[in-house]
Amino acid sequence: MRKRNMLTLFALALSAMVSAQDRKVINLSSSWQFSRDNLSWKEVTIPHDWAIAGPFDKKWDLQWVAIEQNGEKEKSEKSGRSGALPWIGEGYYKTTVSLPDGYSMATLMIDGAMSNARVKVNGKELGHWPYGYNAFNVDIPVKGVSSLDIEVSLNNVEESSRWYPGGGIYRPVKLVLTGDTRFDTWQTYIRTLEATDTRATLEVKTKVTGKQGKTEALLTDAEGRTVASASVPPTKDGNMMMRLWVDNPKLWSPESPYLYTLTMNQYADGKLVDSESHKVGIRTVSVSKEGGFMLNGKSRKLKGVCLHHDLGPLGAAENKAALIRQIKTMKEMGCDAIRTAHNMPSTMQMDLCDSLGMMVMAESFDMWIYPKCKNGYAKYFKEWADRDITNLVLHHRNHPSIVMWSIGNEIPEQWSEEGVKISRHLQDLCHRLDPSRTVTQGMDRAEDALKSGFAQVMDVPGFNYRVHKYEKNISQLPQGFLLGSETASTVSSRGVYKFPVVVSDKTVYDDGQCSSYDTEYCSWSNLPDDDWRCQEDYPWVIGEFVWTGYDYLGEPTPYDTYWPSRSSYFGICDLAGLPKDRYYMYRSHWNTASHTVHLLPHWTWPGREGKTTPVYCYTDAPEAELFVNGKSQGRVKKQKDSRLDRFRLRWNNVKYEPGEIRVVAYDSDGTVMGEATQKTAGKPARMVLDVECPASADGSLAANGDDLAYVTVSFVDANGTFCPTLSDNITLSVEGAGTFEAACNGDATSLQSFKNPEMKLFSGKAVFVVRSGKKPGDIKVTAVSNARNMQQSTVIKTR
Repeated sequence: MRKRNMLTLFALALSAMVSAQDRKVINLSSSWQFSRDNLSWKEVTIPHDWAIAGPFDKKWDLQWVAIEQNGEKEKSEKSGRSGALPWIGEGYYKTTVSLPDGYSMATLMIDGAMSNARVKVNGKELGHWPYGYNAFNVDIPVKGVSSLDIEVSLNNVEESSRWYPGGGIYRPVKLVLTGDTRFDTWQTYIRTLEATDTRATLEVKTKVTGKQGKTEALLTDAEGRTVASASVPPTKDGNMMMRLWVDNPKLWSPESPYLYTLTMNQYADGKLVDSESHKVGIRTVSVSKEGGFMLNGKSRKLKGVCLHHDLGPLGAAENKAALIRQIKTMKEMGCDAIRTAHNMPSTMQMDLCDSLGMMVMAESFDMWIYPKCKNGYAKYFKEWADRDITNLVLHHRNHPSIVMWSIGNEIPEQWSEEGVKISRHLQDLCHRLDPSRTVTQGMDRAEDALKSGFAQVMDVPGFNYRVHKYEKNISQLPQGFLLGSETASTVSSRGVYKFPVVVSDKTVYDDGQCSSYDTEYCSWSNLPDDDWRCQEDYPWVIGEFVWTGYDYLGEPTPYDTYWPSRSSYFGICDLAGLPKDRYYMYRSHWNTASHTVHLLPHWTWPGREGKTTPVYCYTDAPEAELFVNGKSQGRVKKQKDSRLDRFRLRWNNVKYEPGEIRVVAYDSDGTVMGEATQKTAGKPARMVLDVECPASADGSLAANGDDLAYVTVSFVDANGTFCPTLSDNITLSVEGAGTFEAACNGDATSLQSFKNPEMKLFSGKAVFVVRSGKKPGDIKVTAVSNARNMQQSTVIKTR
């Protein structure tokens, strides 16, 4: 009997050890096997996009449709609508994870898998999630289990997306191991109740499963000092709430994205049994008729862009350095907000928006019940919408960067009573899960949405385009304000200029390109100038989200029927991430911290001698003088009552002659504010490699296998003048502590694979992406133009 009691005591002690085991997070990025047919397998790293290597071919998702959102009435062949890449079909992933002893529960957290994911663990199906843009979790009992065989199957069907969705487990996956007593996943909720420069009040709610003791919350600043703490005794249902008071808080904003750390500790029998930490930004957000959009009690207009989830030549496969490059480039332009259009954001993206200072409208759906494409999310909406919204909000509600939720984009039901009911239901669900934020959606049929009451239901009525209807819209809105939830849709190709310059909503050209004079748009859209007039003249317009910050794969408007066009022209930056002229137009209006003086077009036009070649200047200066080879073309001022001259400076009658154009910009006092020049390029004399390491402050890469360097290849003449018209085919070799990852030139009509180390220059430039290895050392990158028998090398360090 005594021996049996001793064995029982030993078992109890072992159980206590299991319960007290520290939480462990395992990132499941390596050692995955992948197959398209469930027969032949290869090793891949997660995140992974099976389709991005191509080849490009219009057969992959050739559609015969009328795009109603574009006002089309008749069907036509759409060859590049979803990127012309092989994302359709099935894909299979598997891996085996060895488990350390002492844990009783594992949670498999998949941040995004495209799509219709089914998860098996040790041969048993434990999870299913149709929507490829949402994160989901699978709980797995692991007491006494030594390893997990994880299998994920995916299935993408044709005509299920209006743009390139990618294919695969394209966002990170991790496994969280805990004991019997643990904080429930996504159940800790932190919000700022009030905040001033002198004091802030935070509310923390959480839920604990298992045997309970004291629950403790510790808030520390960026230097690790405890600035507030609280604790509560156990409760019957495991739900608890605490408040923290912070003296002299550092408030989060895009200009000062200060983050605290909240550590949650759970005790049982006097021992620490679980702990989790969260980054916390102390800030308040509100929207009202009186103050408009307010952050920390101060009114400001949202200067936002819409972003699709693909990362250009990387496809949908998420990468931290690529996201940092996007966000930093937009911030330098003066952008302070991103709309995740038209899908749920990722954890990594939101973490970076928190730390870098970028506000976010987190969007959910592109359709509800009525389908925009044959096999889109409408097939799942009735059964899955509440679950998808719940995951979106619970997953992301602690991010200070998120300032509002969006429940839809251009929903066809906006004219109907059913649409009003769905809007109210989804908005109420967001409010129950997160009372701290407002809810919006983008409406494209203003008359219908206002007549039905669809617009009046929303916390924040968002309107897509049609700025000429704003005044009529606001007269019918009890909210007293509106948001430009999607604006502009101006189209351009980097470095391409068309003559004569026309202002048009229907212009197309034989080469499948658009003009960088930024005067071309779509039948349903407008120019940036039109949006800015409303932003400046109407105090009740609370901001805008421009379509789009970057070009993206798919939706090649206005070349939906033109092959080989396979990516968009809407971007302020091109698909390679290079700024178009329009970038500097937005910078001149949005970036109030430094001046902008940008001159276009380039000045290398053999054969245009004596022909009219308009010159534009994008600047925050009110006036400027243009010189051609030293001869003044006149000093012009911005004109408030002119559509194109209110925010631009233009010289429309300049005759081209080789040499130099120079603009001198003046402030309102007549003082020189800045200059810019464009020179005629001679024969290419030297190749130039410009290296950008977006995640690094010192120009090196981290030796973690994930960091990226972007190498832009171009040519200059003997005087160092950029050669803007070259189209050389460049090959790249990478030696040493890194590997070639991708290539892109920003040409929407290029069919060269992103995953081959060669790419033609487009408008004189191409970008090659290099990935770091896992060991420190030097990476030697060499670019070659065989046509010119020229090459150039550079060295990138990894640490």
